[in-house]
Amino acid sequence: MSLSQEKKAEIFAEYGGNASNTGSTEAQVALFTERINLIAEHLKINKKDNSSRLSLVKMVGKRKRLLRYLASKDISGYRELIKKLNLRK
Repeated sequence: MSLSQEKKAEIFAEYGGNASNTGSTEAQVALFTERINLIAEHLKINKKDNSSRLSLVKMVGKRKRLLRYLASKDISGYRELIKKLNLRK
């Protein structure tokens, strides 16, 4: 259920500018989105996995806080990111 190092590097390269820029807000949001999608698929099969459900809720909250921060600092970057990640806002 975890992401491989290659997949993480690909996400950071696409959204953070390069593979070593792991701290940018856009890259972190993209990583959380990928992990959220994986856990959501897992929960469709394993409906009673409450520990995964709790981690999903926590990740959604973290992503929401990061998106709120990004919207307050750079509204155009925020709009571009939610369009690129296909998030509902």
